[in-house]
Amino acid sequence: MLNNLTKSWWRWAIAFLLILGIFFRFVNLDSKVYWHDEVYTSMRVSGYGGYEVGQQVFNAGIIGVEDLQTYQRLSPDRGFQDTLNALIEHPEHPPLYYLLLRGWMQLFGSSVTAVRSLSAVISLLAFPCLYWLCWELFGTPFVGWMAIALFSVSPFHVLYAQEARQYSLWTVTILLSSAALLQALRLATANSWRIYTASLALGFYTILFFPVVALSQGIYVILTEGFRRSQIVRAYLQALPVGVIAFTPWLLLVVTNWWIVSLVTSWTNHSRPLSFLIRVWGFHLSRIFIDFGLGISHSYNYWVPPILLILVVYAIYVLCRTSPPRVWLFVLLSISVMAIALILPDLLFGGQRSVSTRYFLPCFLGIQIVVAYLFYHKLTHVNSWQRKIWQAIALFLITLSVISCTLISQADTWWNKVVGYDNHNLARVINQSPRSLLISSPSYTTLGNLISLSYLLDRTVKIQMVLDSNSPQIDPAFTSVFLFYPSSTLVQRIQEEYGAKLEPLDGVPLLKVEINE
Repeated sequence: MLNNLTKSWWRWAIAFLLILGIFFRFVNLDSKVYWHDEVYTSMRVSGYGGYEVGQQVFNAGIIGVEDLQTYQRLSPDRGFQDTLNALIEHPEHPPLYYLLLRGWMQLFGSSVTAVRSLSAVISLLAFPCLYWLCWELFGTPFVGWMAIALFSVSPFHVLYAQEARQYSLWTVTILLSSAALLQALRLATANSWRIYTASLALGFYTILFFPVVALSQGIYVILTEGFRRSQIVRAYLQALPVGVIAFTPWLLLVVTNWWIVSLVTSWTNHSRPLSFLIRVWGFHLSRIFIDFGLGISHSYNYWVPPILLILVVYAIYVLCRTSPPRVWLFVLLSISVMAIALILPDLLFGGQRSVSTRYFLPCFLGIQIVVAYLFYHKLTHVNSWQRKIWQAIALFLITLSVISCTLISQADTWWNKVVGYDNHNLARVINQSPRSLLISSPSYTTLGNLISLSYLLDRTVKIQMVLDSNSPQIDPAFTSVFLFYPSSTLVQRIQEEYGAKLEPLDGVPLLKVEINE
């Protein structure tokens, strides 16, 4: 067991990490590019649909940066019902987070800092929920505090605590529903089952992936309770339908508008080579603890993920050897069910569902809990020299996490800013050019990416958005003309009508237009 001096040292260390984790969640909230998906968060919360905005701006007119920003701010003529209508048009995102954000923006404004701060605040609720879950599992405070230490400086969780999307809320609902289920199984009271039912409804209204979380919990109840305690099983079978029924209004929207859901998720159907998927899965694992912003082809990916995988596998082994089946089964189901749901279809049918790191969030929480238990066990149940080794391993891993969070806090973009990753570099090129005009045409990501870029452009920069059926009228007053992800039709029209030479620019996805006089 730990002596009193060591216990005191760990308490202070964990308290410091908790404070540091809170700091990382709120520092430089507006420094990273406000990327495509976040743009659509602000757009829909402000009561605008993407199709409506596209119709208004793709008219070949010359507009300023402020004109695009109009669709990112609350206005008196767009009320709560407009927000709900915009969300109904895209039912792939349940409305809970976005309706909370609507109220938040009414209080604190529509700036990037204000909008992202809601996710940061919500992420703080994960700390007590994580501690509660660990207490229900292990009945000792040390595991909970160790899990909080790992979670607080996890680069993955810090990244998504600063993003204007629902992933912080999903984290909270996963932890809350898991802890509430274990409490309900332990107490078997009506109130405890009501709390669990409410947590299910919150989860369903947060993200469409939550049913996979509920599935893992249902499997756990069946495997641990079976029909030996028919009263417990009956209570669970009453709680689950009530949670589903509460979600029925939005579920009907999803079913009746399934073509929209299929359209916006069609990118997941594009197959990737197995070798690529394996490297990506390794990156997923490493990003829980270490994230230096290195590319997938970097040599880092060939040695760090395997080492972490060995650590996690050993942690699972220790958990299964030293804890009751009801404990390790819950944690293993938390890790495996979502992983199987994402990876198996890619292996059987092709696709890239498992490429998105954020979808593995339930797995990451389970992995962090199992590693926290490993450190707890090695710091309290082994001899002195082994304890010192594991103290060094724990401190080394946490130090790498802190370094990762420090790098992230100072960066202007990161890997999770998928569409818009280069926008800071683009803006620097455009802003340094005199009398700039930026021309673009519609595509799946153009509107969101252009609005994302507008947050970084000088107010003197002008934008012209044209349909492929129209020809842009380039005012000779603009001495610097750029094409931003143009369609082949737009490129051809400019070359034919203006005899223009299009010059690719090094390091940025822009074409500079050189018009022959």
